[in-house]
Amino acid sequence: MTTTLVPNPDAISRRYSTQIVRRPTRTVMVGEIAIGSEHPVRVQSMINEDTLDIEGSTAAIRSLHEVGCEIVRLTVPTLASAKAVGEIRKRLETTYIPVPLVADVHHNGMKIALEVANHVDKVRINPGLFVFEKPNPNRTEFSTDEIKSIQERIVQRFEPLVNALKKQNKALRIGVNHGSLAERMLFTYGDTPKGMVESAMEFVRICHSLDFHNIVVSMKASRAPVMLAAYRMMADTMDKEGFNYPLHLGVTEAGDGDYGRIKSTAGIATLLSEGLGDTIRVSLTEDPIKEIPVCYSILQAVGLRKTMVEYISCPSCGRTLFNLEEVVKKVRGATSHLTGLDIAVMGCIVNGPGEMADADYGYVGKGPGVIALYRGREEIRKVPEDEGVKALVDLIKEDGKWVEPS
Repeated sequence: MTTTLVPNPDAISRRYSTQIVRRPTRTVMVGEIAIGSEHPVRVQSMINEDTLDIEGSTAAIRSLHEVGCEIVRLTVPTLASAKAVGEIRKRLETTYIPVPLVADVHHNGMKIALEVANHVDKVRINPGLFVFEKPNPNRTEFSTDEIKSIQERIVQRFEPLVNALKKQNKALRIGVNHGSLAERMLFTYGDTPKGMVESAMEFVRICHSLDFHNIVVSMKASRAPVMLAAYRMMADTMDKEGFNYPLHLGVTEAGDGDYGRIKSTAGIATLLSEGLGDTIRVSLTEDPIKEIPVCYSILQAVGLRKTMVEYISCPSCGRTLFNLEEVVKKVRGATSHLTGLDIAVMGCIVNGPGEMADADYGYVGKGPGVIALYRGREEIRKVPEDEGVKALVDLIKEDGKWVEPS
């Protein structure tokens, strides 16, 4: 089946704007954190601990929050786990602060979801697994009656959770995963972004029919091109039907190391640059704490949040008048604790002043053994190379923009 979906004019203008124009969404509250186009793009992660390990889970949530994670997800596979979340929340409130929590519920988890909804700020369900039935390897088609029967069971099992969240003014994430589409979706649409979108929209429409709108949607896939297509189509479909719900972005199972970070950035940053996305997670096969700097780096790189110094430095060439790599490390070491500044380190004056024109401060090779320091486009002073980093710090201090590292 081939489906052609034409984006609306606003979506087209967002993608061709020189500045990011975010897709307009409603605000959805997750605890005290507001998600939506009128608020900063939020950073999320997930702990690895067994939720039944109350002490370990509490410590892991706190560790993530302390490094900048704004919303923390934890898995809730059993009713006992759901009850344990209540104790985790109490411990956070009495020993730390009430961190916004999201519960991950799978596989016919109605009782689990209803219990854990009492203890968290958002419940995440996977439409492909929420009403899970073992695939039939001998099936050749789905009859109209079979599809109707499944849809009725979905409403029957889903409605109590929606009503519980609505009563408590809590949020729901409809989190589709490319690798776990329901069998009937695979038969109807194939293993495609269209199938992902229809899987999500089925649950969105049920929520709308129940007058529940505290919804965030995700369309995760382990391949960036699939993820990109699914999110774009989902945004266009929701906009077309008048659903202005926020999007949570992520490339699921991205892996580890440089490639995991690159693959996540390829998907997340691309969509953010098009104005899509209101929360993000970088899913690495590493300690979750390592995900948070990547998230903030992505947000800063596309200009959506400024949480660190932006370093601008040239790749070096035959004109470079000092060891550029070494100097960048020294400058970073002296200033990386600051927030909101752009600092350029350029090897020579041929391209340096022009390429760093938007920087707050510049450190430029002026001649053999001589460094020129800039404030914006203005050259302030020349100093010996071995005094360059200290002189840069002194200049920042003169301008009242220096804070001592903690």
